[in-house]
Amino acid sequence: MTDQTSSSAATSSKPTGNRADRLPKQWNPTDVEATLYQGWVDAGYFHADAESDRKPFSIVLPPPNVTGQLHMGHALDHTIMDALARRKRMQGYEVLWLPGSDHAGIATQTKVEGMLKETEGKDRFDYGREEFTDKVWEWKKKYGGVIQNQMRAIGDSVDWDRERFTLDDGLSRAVQTIFKELFDRGLIYRAKRMVNWSPVLRTAISDIEVVYSDDEGELVTLRYGDVTGKGPHADVATTRVETMLGDVAVAVHPDDERYRDIIGTKLPHPFIEGREMEIIADDYVDPEFGTGMVKITPAHDPNDFAMGQRHNLEMPEVIDETGHIANTGTRFDGMDRFTAREELRLALEEQGRVLKRIHPYIHSVGHSERSKEPIEPRLSEQWWVKVEELAKMAGDAVREGDTVIHPASQEPRWFDWVDDMHDWCISRQLWWGHRIPIWYGPDGEVVCCGPDDEKPTGEGWHREEDVLDTWFSSALWPFSTMGWPDDTPELRKFYPTSVLVTGYDILFFWVARMMMFGTFADTIEGSHLDEGEPGTTADQRNGRPQVPFTDIFLHGLVRDEHGRKMSKSLGNGIDPMDWVRDYGADALRFTLARGANPGTDLPIGEDSAQSSRNFATKLFNATKFALMNGARVLGASERDAFPARAELTDADRWILDKLEGLRTLVDTHLDRYEFAVANEALYRFAWNELCDWYLEIAKVQIPRDWDAATEAEKTRGENTRLVLGRVLDTVLRLLHPSMPFVTETLWKALTDGTEGYPVSLVIADWPTVADTNDGAATDTDAVRRLADVDKLVTEIRRFRADQGVKPAQKVPARFDAAAADLVDLEPAVRSIAKVTAPDDDFTPTASVELRLSGATITVELDTSGTVDVAAERKRLEKDLAEANKELERAAKKLGNDNFLAKAPEKVVAGIRERSQIATEEVGRITARLAELPEK
Repeated sequence: MTDQTSSSAATSSKPTGNRADRLPKQWNPTDVEATLYQGWVDAGYFHADAESDRKPFSIVLPPPNVTGQLHMGHALDHTIMDALARRKRMQGYEVLWLPGSDHAGIATQTKVEGMLKETEGKDRFDYGREEFTDKVWEWKKKYGGVIQNQMRAIGDSVDWDRERFTLDDGLSRAVQTIFKELFDRGLIYRAKRMVNWSPVLRTAISDIEVVYSDDEGELVTLRYGDVTGKGPHADVATTRVETMLGDVAVAVHPDDERYRDIIGTKLPHPFIEGREMEIIADDYVDPEFGTGMVKITPAHDPNDFAMGQRHNLEMPEVIDETGHIANTGTRFDGMDRFTAREELRLALEEQGRVLKRIHPYIHSVGHSERSKEPIEPRLSEQWWVKVEELAKMAGDAVREGDTVIHPASQEPRWFDWVDDMHDWCISRQLWWGHRIPIWYGPDGEVVCCGPDDEKPTGEGWHREEDVLDTWFSSALWPFSTMGWPDDTPELRKFYPTSVLVTGYDILFFWVARMMMFGTFADTIEGSHLDEGEPGTTADQRNGRPQVPFTDIFLHGLVRDEHGRKMSKSLGNGIDPMDWVRDYGADALRFTLARGANPGTDLPIGEDSAQSSRNFATKLFNATKFALMNGARVLGASERDAFPARAELTDADRWILDKLEGLRTLVDTHLDRYEFAVANEALYRFAWNELCDWYLEIAKVQIPRDWDAATEAEKTRGENTRLVLGRVLDTVLRLLHPSMPFVTETLWKALTDGTEGYPVSLVIADWPTVADTNDGAATDTDAVRRLADVDKLVTEIRRFRADQGVKPAQKVPARFDAAAADLVDLEPAVRSIAKVTAPDDDFTPTASVELRLSGATITVELDTSGTVDVAAERKRLEKDLAEANKELERAAKKLGNDNFLAKAPEKVVAGIRERSQIATEEVGRITARLAELPEK
C-alpha cells in the first residue's frame, strides 16, 4: 500500500503514459455504478468468511418490509451501515453485513387481499387459509425483490449469500424455539384484554401501527337519569356516542363535593332494559374537566377497562370484530358503528337527553396505518408476553454498559420505556405469518410444541388460528439470521453483533424487543450465544446475559429542507431512487452522510443533492488533472523513493500535514458515529485545501515544459507528483465508505498496475499515518507561509473585484515577497491571483496595504485598460442601492423603541452589526464610484 516514506529524494523523470486516459471524458455515474457494483459482488468482496482469523465486525440490516421500497429514512440507514461496513473491511476486519427482509404480516396480507379483490373480486375467505397463503408466496416471489434491487443501486455492501427472510425455515425454527421457552416459563399467556382493533383488517394491531390525526367529529353531552335534572342524574360528554350502549357506570372523583352525596346511586340505561349504571368514585377522574363526570365503557376504552377491573364492573362487548353494533338487544344491532353514532344521537335527542352538541369538534383519533380507518379499542382474547423480567434485563444491559446507546441523550427515554413497559400483545388474527405453535385438545388441553416436538393429532385436536406479531420474529433477527438455535460458524464468529443502526423513532418498538429476546435467549440452556469473541462469556460478564449488539446508533429522521417531516399530505417526500437516477448514488449517500449525527434530524433538499453531485464532479476533475500532470503512487519495491520532508516545498509539507490532521479527525469522529463531522471535514479538505489551493500550487511546481526544465525544477515537479498521488490516494480511501463509486473509479485510475496495490478500493487498506506525513511534526513555518499566501491571494482577488477586473484578466502587480518571507511561493501567488510580474514601465493605479504574519506589505496593481467603466459603474450603483436599503432597514428597527424593548439582546446586536457593515459598504462603494473616470 502507500506506506512509502524515506529520506531519499524521488528520481526526477519525464512522465510516461497518461493515466488520465483511464477515465471517461466526464463523470456520469449512471454509466459505471451498476457495472462496478456487480463486479464487487462477483469478486466476493462482500462475502464474510466465518472461518477467518480476522477480528469480526457484524451488522444485521433492519429488515425492510417485503412489500416495501426504499424511502429516504431507509437510504440514511443504509448509507450509515454501508459506511461502517466498508471502513471496517478496509481496516482488516472480517465484516458481515447480513441482509434480509420482513414478511410484514399486516402490510403484505393487506396488499395481496387488495390485489385479489381488484383482479378476481374475492377475499381471503373465498380461498381458505392454505390456498390464500400460497397466493401470498406467489406474490412475494414475483414482487418482493424491489427493495433488494434498490439496495444494489445505492451500493450496499451486504453479504447476499446470507440473505434471510423472516418466514425462512431456519427463522421459523427459531421463532418456535423461543416461543416454547417463554411459554414453558410462564412468560407467554392468553388473556382477554384491551387492544387496538382494526375492523377492516379484523385483527389486533400494535401501537406502532396506529397513526394519530386531528379529525373533525362532534362532542355530545348527554344526560343519564332524570332528564329534567330534578331527580338523580349524570351529565357526561363523549365523541363516540355509539359506545354508550356498553356503558355500565358513571365515575366521579371521590373528593368532588358536587357529587359526593350521589355516589352509589344507580341510574337506568336509556336503551338496555334491566341495566343499571352505578355512580362510582375513582381517583382517575379529573373533576376540573367537563362536568367532572365520566361514562364508563370497560370493553371499548383502555382507561375504562382499567377502572372496570378496579371496581369489578361488567364488561359487555357491544361492537363486534367488523365494527358493527352487536349483542345489545336493541334496534341498533347490525348497524355500522358510525351509522349507529348518528342514530343513537337522534334517539337520545328524542328522549331529551342531549344537552349540548359541539359540531365540528376537532380531536385526536387513532387510525390503522394500513387500512386507514379509525381503530376501535376493543376487549379481545389474545396472546401476551409478560415483559417485566425481560424488560429488566434489557434495561440492565444498558445500565451495566454491555450495550452503549449513541447518543447518550437517548438513554433516559430508553429507561423510561423499559422500566415501565406493559405486557406485549403478540397475536394477530391473520393468515400470513408465523402461526402460533399452540394446540388445543378435546378436553381443554393446551399444548405448546417446539420445532422438534411431535404435534398432537387425533379427533378434537386443532391448532391455534392466530399468527404472531411481526415484531416477534424480527426481535430474534440478530441471532436467528445466523442459525440460532443451532450451533453455527456464523454465531461463533459474528455474534453478538457489533452495532445496530436505526432511527430513534423505533427505539422502543424494535430495539427494546431485540434486547429482551436477545438477553432471554442467552439464558436458554445450550443457546450457543456465548461462543463468540473472548470476553463475551457469562462468567466474564459477571453472570449478565449476552446482548445482541454492543452499540446502538440512533440517527435522526430525514426531513425536507424546511425541517418538516416528509409526508404524502404535504407532498414533500423525496424518492431516493430519483436522486440516484438524476445525481448518482454517491450524491445521495454523501448528502445523507454529511448530515448524519447521532440523534439529530437531517433536513435535505434538491440543492443538497446538486451540491454532492458537484463535489463528485470536482473530485473527478481534480483527479483527472492530477493524472494528466503525472501524479502517481509508488509501488511496493519503490517505497524508499518518496522524498524526504526537507526536499519538499512548503506547499508539499503543508498539504501532507493537513492530510494527517484530516485522517485523525475522520477516524476520531467516525469512531463516535459522528458521520456529519467526518464527512464535512472531508468535503472541506478536498474542495478547499486540495482543489482550490494545492492543485493550483501544483500547476506552478510541475514544469509545463519538462525538457526545458532544470534538474532542480524536475526534482520539485516529481516530488509534487508523488505528494499529489499520496494525497489523492488517501483522500479517496477516506471518502470511499460514503462515496464508493466515484472513489473506486478514480482510485483504480490512480493505482492500476502499481505493484502492491489491490485491484479494488473495496479491499484496500484504511489510511494510517504512514499514508500521510509519516508521523512528522507539523511544519509550523509552512503552515504560517501558506496562511499568508491564502490571505494575500484572497485580498488581491477581493481588491481586483472591487476594481472591476474580470476574474480571468491578468494584471501586473508589485509586492515585496522577500519581506513577506514568500519568495518560493511568489510564483504560486501570482498564478492563483492572476497577477503578473511588473515590467520596467509599470505604473500602479491602485494599491492595498496588507498585514501578514511577519510583515506589512503593499500590493500595487496597474488596472488601467482592464475595466469596463460603464459596466463597473452600473454594478457599483446596484451594490450601493442594496447597501443603502440594508442600512435603511437596520435604522428603522434600531429607531423603534418598542422593538428594542422587546427584542432579545442577541438580535439587537446582530442588527447593529449589520448596520455597521452596511455603513462601511456605502462608504467603500461611494469612494470607488468617485475614483472611476467619467467615461
